[in-house]
Amino acid sequence: MTFDFQRLGGTRRRADRLLQIVEMLRHHRSMTIEQIAGRLEVSRRTVYRDLEALDAGGVRIRNLPGEGYALDRQALLPPLRFEDDECEALVLGLRMAAAWVDPTLGAAACGALEKIEAVMPDTSAAVLAHVRLFAPRGEWARTVRDGLEPVREAIANLRKLRFAYTALNGRISRRTVRPLGLHFWGQAWTLAAWCERRRAYRTFRVDRMAELESLDDPWPVDGPDLAGYLAERRSRGEGPAAEGMGG
Repeated sequence: MTFDFQRLGGTRRRADRLLQIVEMLRHHRSMTIEQIAGRLEVSRRTVYRDLEALDAGGVRIRNLPGEGYALDRQALLPPLRFEDDECEALVLGLRMAAAWVDPTLGAAACGALEKIEAVMPDTSAAVLAHVRLFAPRGEWARTVRDGLEPVREAIANLRKLRFAYTALNGRISRRTVRPLGLHFWGQAWTLAAWCERRRAYRTFRVDRMAELESLDDPWPVDGPDLAGYLAERRSRGEGPAAEGMGG
């Protein structure tokens, strides 16, 4: 679904709000103006204008007397359809994410699965509900994902990280790095980074990082990046987990 930002008011913020309204109406048979305004924390007048903009943009919304407003389901895009093995791959992937990533991203994975199921036809949704592939959670999973969330947030926000790192030989050093990407190896997460101490690309196991601190100073987007990290590894015939995980 796309919107003409200039015609709709010229702001991406408004377009985001319009998409929120569509998502709310997807998950409810109908909603009143008061309910929508309360969820979005905007005025009734703003909601009326947004509904008019959606209708003008081709998203048909019906006024149900005594009930509120609802999406015209017949005017929506066809429901998502997946083959049975695609359903299994989807469920397993999201269950693995819920088990092996930090709690925030894990909750997002569960929410994504619910949204996908909500827009699937009944036949595909039934397949999702009966997938017998699991990624159990436990102490082993918690240990692997410890410390993952602040690292992931630093990557997303282009923030440097400072931490104490224990190498495979037991030696502890303090590092300040530019975090570039995360790799999952089944038993551990590794961080691809630019190490300011070494002035080179390095790989660190997240479970060997302690006293983790996200710094306020970002780095230039035209500096060392993940593409450079991967290119260097390929040129040396090494994978992301080379050099003893951050030696």
